[in-house]
Amino acid sequence: MTADQFEMAFRKRQHIDVCRYEDVDFTTVTTGLERYRLPYNALTQTRLDDIELSTEFLGATLRAPILVGAMTGGAELSRTINRNLATAAQRLGVGMMLGSQRVMLDSRRGERAAASFAVRDVAPDVLLIGNIGLSQFTKDALPDIIQALDRVQANVLAVHSNPLQEAVQHDGDTDFAGSIERLHDVTVMLDYPVLLKEVGHGIGAAAVAELLRRTGEAPVAAIDVAGAGGTSWSRVEQLVRYGELRYPDLAEWGIPTTQALLEVRAALPTIPLVASGGIRTGMDAAKAIALGADVVAIARPLLSPAIESAAAATAWLQRFIDEFRICLHGCGAADLAALRSLRAISA
Repeated sequence: MTADQFEMAFRKRQHIDVCRYEDVDFTTVTTGLERYRLPYNALTQTRLDDIELSTEFLGATLRAPILVGAMTGGAELSRTINRNLATAAQRLGVGMMLGSQRVMLDSRRGERAAASFAVRDVAPDVLLIGNIGLSQFTKDALPDIIQALDRVQANVLAVHSNPLQEAVQHDGDTDFAGSIERLHDVTVMLDYPVLLKEVGHGIGAAAVAELLRRTGEAPVAAIDVAGAGGTSWSRVEQLVRYGELRYPDLAEWGIPTTQALLEVRAALPTIPLVASGGIRTGMDAAKAIALGADVVAIARPLLSPAIESAAAATAWLQRFIDEFRICLHGCGAADLAALRSLRAISA
């Protein structure tokens, strides 16, 4: 292993350990979901076992509107985590997003890192979403990006824009000038649907306005608002880099998930939306979909179960889905369309 390979693998392992053992959630910012409630219907005419949770998302059928969120890749433990998560996703018929595949673009270390992303043998039918940073999303890198996606047999590419995380990270990418133009230009050259996402500090109205400024249309197939209220990646990176929270205000900066979801849905009424960032329960998921999301994504709560086993990850997700199903039953919604028509009520 080269020095660069060791450094990357070590940092990826630090991310896992910090997310597992440290308090990395926002402390003063919440998702905003607590400000809404689902209407409860004591005379529901639904049968719990008949509640229909399936949905179409980016060309795939999901048995429930859930994605395993982007988590990790590049470290030895990442392979265990990803394969256990993929096995759970396959068993339950939900989608999965890989962690950043940036390491696979480097010919010196890509070969070794690729194994940590290889999950198709345990998840042949899963909607699998690859992942690359907006800073790496360039015409020059396009052949390597395609190779990385082909290698893991991804169906979709997530492009994450994370200027705050990168600014705090040691040797992070801090030049985002021209990134919107690249997003427009490179997306049309790529034979994969592109999902634009943040990592937990939110995509809101200002970002969408920038996205639409060039052509008046969003160049991407879907957006994951990835709002604030769950894991703060500014906090994570500070703990990894400094061993302490050196900039507390930066750790609490972002657009709450509910605000991001409402702002993006208002600006883009028809684009598929993922709600992530602090989605912790089936009730959270039900509220998010009632507020306009198409699917939700869950990441950090699955970390410890995924380290334990595929069975533990499956059990965690099954409980989440069971609670989500009860939420629909309790508000009288036989399917997701009925849930969206009810709308969540401001508490």
